Order: sequence, then structure tokens, then C-alpha cells
Amino acid sequence: MSATETEQIAPQLTIDGPVATISLSRPAVANRLTPADLDTLNAHIKAVNDNQDILVLQLKAHGKYFCSGYDIGSLGQNSAPSSLYFGQTVDHLEQARPVTVAVIQGGVYGGGTDLALACDFRIGSEQTNMFMPATRLGLHFYPGGLRRYVTRLGLNQAKRLFLTAQKIDASEMLRIGFLTDLVPAPELDTNAQALIETLVQMAPIPLLGVKSHLNRIASGELDIQAIETLVMQSERSRDLLEGALAFKEKRPPKFSGQ
Repeated sequence: MSATETEQIAPQLTIDGPVATISLSRPAVANRLTPADLDTLNAHIKAVNDNQDILVLQLKAHGKYFCSGYDIGSLGQNSAPSSLYFGQTVDHLEQARPVTVAVIQGGVYGGGTDLALACDFRIGSEQTNMFMPATRLGLHFYPGGLRRYVTRLGLNQAKRLFLTAQKIDASEMLRIGFLTDLVPAPELDTNAQALIETLVQMAPIPLLGVKSHLNRIASGELDIQAIETLVMQSERSRDLLEGALAFKEKRPPKFSGQ
């Protein structure tokens, strides 16, 4: 496949039971995202949100790089949206109904780092590295990305990465909390699959509810009434009875989300 043909491959969505996967398949250009790609990503996220059977959304990429962010060359085109549109798309990923897992097989740069930070879990290998060049390129970053950097990594690390454009390796990414897990490259997919299998075995009501409200709390939003509603819903659910019975019978539970 030629580089030109590769550049034409939009993010792809596949669904396998309770697991959806969005794949970035433009390795020739480090999986950077064009405005059209952002349209596609938003459509995929909406499709996943509308499918109540999906519990986990996995984000993967092909090639040496996970994602190099927004195609800033597009900013020179009068018809292209601002990088704010990239940020809004990443916000939608962060707010996605399912639990999200980023499988980071290689370099992740610029807005691609924020795409990963929007996910609930970020698994990388020793081939993973990152840097945030926006300030060096003359671009002020959008609000959601600044918030995610501060809430996920802390103010000092956010300043370090944004203001110096320092490139860091996988071990440092793990140390500062960018990666939630670091595994050998040959074991990356296996470990990601093991995590996903664990997640889909959980009771859907608390799995999805707790995920959503932890993110909202990290953003300074504590909706006590909404949380209490979910507490009561879970206490009255058939899944709670099934969970207690399965524990008593020493077998895996079979949850229905009801």
C-alpha cells in the first residue's frame, strides 16, 4: 500500500460483543488526525454510546506511532476547523459511556497525548515515548487538554511537559502517571486483552456509573444526587443478587445490567 493510500484510511470502528475498537491506521504520517478524521471519530464515539451492549472501548493504532495529534497543516486552510475542534473531540472520548483503554504501542505526540489521557486506562510498552511540542510550535493548547494534563499528571508535570517540550520515555511516563501500566512490547496486546476481559466481567451499572462520576469529580463536578440514584439502582438490581449468589457459590457472576 502506498503512502498516499495509507493517508486515506480513516479511523475504523469494529465491534465484538461488549468490546468496541477504534483503530488509527495511518502509520505513514504517524497517525495524525485530519478534520475529516475528527468527524469520523465523533461518529464512532456516538455509535458506541448508542450501543448499550458495549462496555469497553479500546483505542489502538498501527505502525511505529500511536498518534501525533492534529494535522496542524490544516490550520492554514480557511475551511479547516480550529484545533479547538480536536479538543472537543477528545472531550467526547473522555465522556464516552464505556470504559476506555488506550493500547499505546509507540510514540505519542502533541494532541495524541491528550487522546490517550482521555482514556481510563493507558497501557504502553518500552517502545512508547511522548512529548508535547505545542508551545514550541507556537500553538496555545485547548482547555480540555490543559485540564486533563493537570488532573491526570499534576500541575508540576503539566508545566514541565508543556513549557519545555521535553521528550520522555516509557518508564518516566509510568512514573508520572501517564501510563497506568507498562509491559514488554510482545505482551502488550495480551495484557490489554486481559484487562478488557476483567472489565467486561464487572456489573455494568457500577462499572459505567463509577467511571463517569470519577471523571466528573476529577473535573470538579460532584453530582451527589446522580450518584445516590445510581447507588439505589444498583442496590435494587438483579445484578447485585447475582453477584452475591455467585460469590457464595464460588463461581463467576453472569451480569445482565439489570
